[in-house]
Amino acid sequence: MSIVFYWHPMSSASPVASALAELGVSHERVKVDIRTGEQRRPEFLARNPNGKVPTLTVDGAPMFEALAIQLWLGERYGVERGLWPAADAPERLLAMSWCAWAYVSYGAVLSRLYLAGHGEAPRKDAAQAQAAMDDLDTLLAVLDGHLAGRAWVLGEAYSLADLVIGSVVGYSAYLGARIAAHPHVAAWLGRVQARPAMQGDI
Repeated sequence: MSIVFYWHPMSSASPVASALAELGVSHERVKVDIRTGEQRRPEFLARNPNGKVPTLTVDGAPMFEALAIQLWLGERYGVERGLWPAADAPERLLAMSWCAWAYVSYGAVLSRLYLAGHGEAPRKDAAQAQAAMDDLDTLLAVLDGHLAGRAWVLGEAYSLADLVIGSVVGYSAYLGARIAAHPHVAAWLGRVQARPAMQGDI
């Protein structure tokens, strides 16, 4: 199987880079310079019409959206490596639910925080940024409750679900989310970010 990973360091492609490293998946890596607009070139848009990274091709067939890529990697490689639940395991339902929670429920509020607090001047709004921060607190409390009494999202063993969710929550910490106010989340995130696959220029 030929896998080509189109990425840019320190971007939304970083979680996929970490997942590929964690799973030990052999692939070719192609850097797309998003600062100079390479993602808008016709040859790249043919692979990803959104003009964004990450993008993956599998035997020439394209795949985009970080969550879709990571779920596919989990199903294709993670089960055999003990990093993703088998299809008939109840933990698979939990993994799918929490990964979607990270990118959809939590991610939507995170986008609001970025636009209101860190975006360009016309969209900046201190009151909206504060509201988004408060909403993140509510969601972090949900995750904190889930992590009470367990080391990892699915139980006692690390999985790709921790990487997926930890990548989103970690980015929110960079934007100022109050992670320290949620001790179980803070301790768990520290363990996730200490993984070797999360280190380096990803």
